[in-house]
Amino acid sequence: MAEHDLTALLAAQMDRHLVFPLLEFLQERQLYSEPEILEAKIRLLSGTNMVDYAMDIHKSLHGTDDVPEDMVRRRAEVVSRLRSLEEAAAPLVTFLQNPQLVQELRPDKQYNIHMLQDRYQNFSSPLSQLQNRIWLMHWALFIFFNHENGRNGIIDLFFQDRYLNAIQTNAHHLLRYLATAVVVNKRRRNMLKEIIKVIQQEQHSYKDPITEFLECLYVNYDFDGAQQKLMECEQKFLNLNVCLSGYRKSLKTMNHFLCKTSFFCMSPSMLAQKLNMSYDEAELWIMNLVRSSKLDARIDSVSGTLIMTTNHVNVHEQIIESLKGLNMRTYMLAKNIVEPAQAAQQAAR
Repeated sequence: MAEHDLTALLAAQMDRHLVFPLLEFLQERQLYSEPEILEAKIRLLSGTNMVDYAMDIHKSLHGTDDVPEDMVRRRAEVVSRLRSLEEAAAPLVTFLQNPQLVQELRPDKQYNIHMLQDRYQNFSSPLSQLQNRIWLMHWALFIFFNHENGRNGIIDLFFQDRYLNAIQTNAHHLLRYLATAVVVNKRRRNMLKEIIKVIQQEQHSYKDPITEFLECLYVNYDFDGAQQKLMECEQKFLNLNVCLSGYRKSLKTMNHFLCKTSFFCMSPSMLAQKLNMSYDEAELWIMNLVRSSKLDARIDSVSGTLIMTTNHVNVHEQIIESLKGLNMRTYMLAKNIVEPAQAAQQAAR
């Protein structure tokens, strides 16, 4: 199960304090031994100012009240550096604490950046902007997967061009979380084509059972392969931080819906085999699915098969779905063009 653990990749893009919940999760799930987790925590704390916390973990790990001399020296360095940072940040803190100076800030983000750069030499290169977006997406995972509307939030943010480019440039592993958000969100299934296109583009850089499941189902139409990946998702991700409520049910529903587009007449036994269920479970699941999804289907009690008719999507609905993201993309494109022009005009004045 640890082979698909993304903690090391996620940790590289997070502040150290955000890595601790991940280590706590691994410790709770017992994917690694207790001494390994405690050693990892000490290594994580070694480059931080949380020296007192590191001392407490060292005492717990080794069962002693003594701490290494280097931790004692490190604590003195931290106190000294804290004082020097307070002095260096004093001008900016003074600016923010002065109501009259704060009024100089404008709704124009570019103007504020240039003004602060001129005063405090706070430059931001394109490379640092890319890194900041990657950091933001990693940090946002803690919010998106713990908020009732978080699935929409991660889709709206990650599919913005600048953030999607950042994923494809240096954070391919975030495709796991974006794909998961699309799968579990019934209202945003219209984004499946987009995420599958990205998965295909990045398949040589990153793949896992989740991305491979979608590829088997929607690209290769390999139902047996999709079933195998479905089982891998259930087995390998059950104890990892991608496990979400309803994820297994969503994958099975997607598998079934694609099966129905290829087989207009299927038996519960065949579906049970495809979805790894017993015959009775498959029969009950079919009945509930037909009722809840309002499918145009009927069950032939004589032959023991489910007969379905295809539902063609209205062309107007297809156009509406295609245009949903156009407004936001047009706005972002116009903003990227207008803001630099406005900043240049203001700088010229």
